[in-house]
Amino acid sequence: MSNLYNPKFVEDLFDRMSGSYELMNYYSSFGFSDKWRKQFVNEIDIKKSKLTIVDLMSGMGECWKFILPKIGEDSTLIALDFSSEMVNKSKKRKEKHSNKKIEILEENVFKNSIKTNIADIVYSGFGLKTFNEEQLNLLAEEIKRILKTNGRFSLIDVSVPENKILKILYLFYLKNVIPLIGKLFLSNPETYKMLGVYTNNFKNSIKTKEIFENHGLHVEYIEYFYGCATGIKGLKKE
Repeated sequence: MSNLYNPKFVEDLFDRMSGSYELMNYYSSFGFSDKWRKQFVNEIDIKKSKLTIVDLMSGMGECWKFILPKIGEDSTLIALDFSSEMVNKSKKRKEKHSNKKIEILEENVFKNSIKTNIADIVYSGFGLKTFNEEQLNLLAEEIKRILKTNGRFSLIDVSVPENKILKILYLFYLKNVIPLIGKLFLSNPETYKMLGVYTNNFKNSIKTKEIFENHGLHVEYIEYFYGCATGIKGLKKE
């Protein structure tokens, strides 16, 4: 599919999935999605009370319940996503956190209004697989741009495990079972079939680690649950 990584195609895909995406993310991760979100957020030990935190590809704000309790009222969370339907749902979620400073931007990650050298921490949950190699290079440069010196980042996505038996079972689940479940919610199994396509193409975060290192960032590779999810965390050192 030639437009698989076209931003407009991905935006439309997530607009269509927005009504059931959180639940389907839970199913596609064997129920581990929330646990993985908590783990990848906790990869960064937050000690300061006044921070600027950026949540890229923030979706409906699913990671906020793990980020917001870790930061003080003087901190600011900037959430960015280009799906209008996802953003609308994140705005409703924001209403439950009136004591926190949350800014929501409906923008493309590669063309955004976030200031340079503003972020203490950048998080991104489950958005990596929708980028090709060229776009991952742009993402690395963008995260480097918005991070302060000594700013940190943590990213995660579902991945293809290396264990052969687990790999066969997991890919069958993503490519066949998840579309059937998606049909129950959307009457369109092809929409959720794309999750398996993206995951199979993405494989894991090893290439992402290499790309981020090539952009001068200090990076560590992390596996979750035998490689069914992988991620990177790191530091802008310069």
